[in-house]
Amino acid sequence: MEEKKRYTGGVLVLEIIGILVALLFLSPFYFLIVNSFKKLAEILLNAAKLPEVFSFSNFKRAWIAIDFPTVLMHSVVVTGLSVLALVIVSSMTAYRLVRRPTLFNKILFNVLVAAMIIPFQSVMLPLMRITALFELRGNLHGIVICYLGFGLPLSMFLYHGFIKSVPYEIEEAAVVDGASPYGVFLRIVFPLLKPITMTVIILNVLWIWNDYLLPVLVINDSFTTIPLAVQKFFGQYLRKWDLAMAALTLSTIPVVAFFLLLQKHIIAGITAGSVKG
Repeated sequence: MEEKKRYTGGVLVLEIIGILVALLFLSPFYFLIVNSFKKLAEILLNAAKLPEVFSFSNFKRAWIAIDFPTVLMHSVVVTGLSVLALVIVSSMTAYRLVRRPTLFNKILFNVLVAAMIIPFQSVMLPLMRITALFELRGNLHGIVICYLGFGLPLSMFLYHGFIKSVPYEIEEAAVVDGASPYGVFLRIVFPLLKPITMTVIILNVLWIWNDYLLPVLVINDSFTTIPLAVQKFFGQYLRKWDLAMAALTLSTIPVVAFFLLLQKHIIAGITAGSVKG
């Protein structure tokens, strides 16, 4: 019979530290939600204080001011199409690089991995020139292509590590049964990639949904997403923090719910991808 672990003072200290760190990371949500119910004057006087009266007027005004249903649909479309493209392209790219380890593929893999360390600010000016040259600015497919390019290295890297744990004998058996190369990937391999696919989806949804810099450079007001719409509350001489907080709270609800539903797959995907077959 195993001995029951003792609850020591060291464990208690670690638990207290963990709770304090958790509260630290949750504090932005407190300020966001609490200030979304306040008037502007209350926010400016004391942003940490609870509101004197909980009023939903900020939400109503913000909903109308930015036409929230429209910008929400824009964010959903941009995020959905970009993540779909990233999942398809990165999974197929990683599968090819793992199963065909030629010299060219090894160099390509190293180049893609090296691209992850390049800061976005260093490629902003070339990006503006390229998007203007290929007429990608101001339309939906332009922003999707940009997100595909910037998100591909990390997504491919995650898939690359996971595919190594998939037994190659399964694919050989499928080939013997007459499956084509695309059939092997779509029917045999891709369903086995569900844990890492969920990880890729969650990470990219959180990134693209909250991204401001790339949309403002590529699409601007032509296909306004939520971060671009919230920026309208911040003018040169006036900052409407009350409406901005309400709009940000509304925009946070869908992505937080999405994360809570799928977050258990993150650890499963990363840990499984770290095991080589």
